[in-house]
Amino acid sequence: MSSSEPRSRTIRSATDAAGRAGDAAKGAAGKAQGAAAEAEQHPAASWVEGIGQVANGVVHLIIGGIALSVALGAGGSADQSGAMRAMQQTPLGGIALWAVGIAMVLLALHALVSAIAASRRDWKDALKHAGRGIAYAAVGSTALVYAVGGSSDSEQSTDSISSDLMATPFGPWLVGAVGTVIAGIGVYFVIKGVRRTFLEDVSPPRRFRRLVEVLGTGGYVAKGLAVVVVGVLFLTAAVQHDPEQAGGLDAALQSLTTVPGGVFALVGIAVGLMLYGIYCFARGAWSR
Repeated sequence: MSSSEPRSRTIRSATDAAGRAGDAAKGAAGKAQGAAAEAEQHPAASWVEGIGQVANGVVHLIIGGIALSVALGAGGSADQSGAMRAMQQTPLGGIALWAVGIAMVLLALHALVSAIAASRRDWKDALKHAGRGIAYAAVGSTALVYAVGGSSDSEQSTDSISSDLMATPFGPWLVGAVGTVIAGIGVYFVIKGVRRTFLEDVSPPRRFRRLVEVLGTGGYVAKGLAVVVVGVLFLTAAVQHDPEQAGGLDAALQSLTTVPGGVFALVGIAVGLMLYGIYCFARGAWSR
């Protein structure tokens, strides 16, 4: 027996083991996708989607209201942390925060299930669902932090992330890449509003369709423009090598008050964010 024969058998065994492991992984993935597809069609899923979208609408209404107060000179923090603080100060603040937090976390889980189910059909669709899930989870976790008596500052978190990225060898490039991605997401929202492709997510009765179109168009365009400004702040930080130039939603909206005509733009975005909040109510009631 040549010395190459044992080696050949070892290679074949390793190849066979790798093949069996690959088949097992594919089988597990297929089962997960099938289970996710079944869960997505469960009647409870529509309730989760509906309640979650209502909670999402409440948050956007509050952020829009705070943004409007900023435009009028009253101040405030126009982001999810500011929305939670505003909610906390209401008579039923604690209950409201728990309700919003739980609803948004469940909505995030629903989006994750949808992403797994969609991965069988279209990876682009799966990525969109996953992105939504991450965004919903961020809002839900912030609400729960405030519900248990804690606090969170979205702007400080953003500054910390940009500072950590800037401290790496390729810091400015990484911050610039983040800004480009964020701005791209904003452009996607604007296009979705202008083309009205959001109607793929909601199916209102015919007599309310025009109203939902107006709400969705104005809401998505306004939200998209706000996100684009966030991306621009990151790009500015990358160009100037200054992480403090980066900022979240509140910094983006606040920055509009410092440029000519920016207050009028801020009023428009604030109203649009509130329209988006009302659109979320419609989506909760008539989600596809």
